[in-house]
Amino acid sequence: MKIILAPDKFKNTLTGLEFCNIVEKVILEEFPNTDILKLPLADGGDGTIEVVEYYLKGRTINVQINNPFFEIINATYIYSKENNTAFIEMAEASGVKLLKPTQFDCKNATTLGTGEMIVDAINKGAKTIIIGIGGSATNDCGIGMATALGYQILDENNKKVKPIGANLSNIKSIDITNVHPKLSAVDFKIACDVTNPLYGKNGAAYVYAAQKGASETDIVMLDKGLQDFSKILNAVFTIDVQSVKGAGAAGGMGIATQLFLNGTLEPGIQLIKNIANFDTQIEGADWIITGEGKLDTQTMSGKTIQGVLTSAIAKKIKVAAFCGAIDLDEKQPEDFGINYTDAVLNYAKDLEDSMKNSGEYLGLLSRKFALKKL
Repeated sequence: MKIILAPDKFKNTLTGLEFCNIVEKVILEEFPNTDILKLPLADGGDGTIEVVEYYLKGRTINVQINNPFFEIINATYIYSKENNTAFIEMAEASGVKLLKPTQFDCKNATTLGTGEMIVDAINKGAKTIIIGIGGSATNDCGIGMATALGYQILDENNKKVKPIGANLSNIKSIDITNVHPKLSAVDFKIACDVTNPLYGKNGAAYVYAAQKGASETDIVMLDKGLQDFSKILNAVFTIDVQSVKGAGAAGGMGIATQLFLNGTLEPGIQLIKNIANFDTQIEGADWIITGEGKLDTQTMSGKTIQGVLTSAIAKKIKVAAFCGAIDLDEKQPEDFGINYTDAVLNYAKDLEDSMKNSGEYLGLLSRKFALKKL
């Protein structure tokens, strides 16, 4: 029997690989001859960097870069010299996780540090760079990143603009003559799970800026800045940026990575599945055991379990979902295509117990599954 273990993390409790190790140990105790393949997954959000490192078998690169407010910090990314591939999480340089909530101020924040990490990876020889753009603290439409790469973002006096969201309306031209000479030789893949346009009521500022510290006045100003800057982008890159799905992701980094990097926007789970060679690896499997912290209606909106189901259903492989909690009607998992479900909260005394002892409870429900279904 062949079983694939393909979970996401249980946030703040178990990593995807820890999940795999626990379930593998239990199944092999009951059925020692089972063929088990560990393929932990992620959807491009927090924790993706550990999963990518598992597949790329690269090393962690430490680099000094600018944080969202131009302060020098140490950041890390993954680089595999073997296949010249880097994985960069925007949040490591330009993310809210670097700040206290009282510091959130996206109109004055920059993506410069993300660009500096990209430059470092290019200089190390990267030919493919995968970028996760979740968790940003910025709304600068990527002009900080572009500045690091040699684009000159200029005002009406041909002076360089400080690359922050508050200055977007001051930009009058983009000089591309000093762009990094190796930039065009790099294949950029961008993990992007939102479809928001750049500006307007569904755009970057109105939908996301408030949670990054913007006041109502700031939001109006930022949205106007995005509109004004879009005219410059349209002229320089001969594109209608407002028609690009995902342009407004991460404060405009969606469109910035597509234009300044010539990047391709893809759902995060699909990118990780590609890195894992997932669809080939699962051939001939009897079960795929997946999981995440909570199984609910959001699961089918680009989350890891949805990605697993897409592949499993196409290959007629049964799917079991082991989760921290399940918030669905009894028949909904079956409607999604899930053949077996169980949750840590079915065994724990309460939420605190489930978080503290999730590994132990995962072992219990794994054994129950193995004895019942294998």
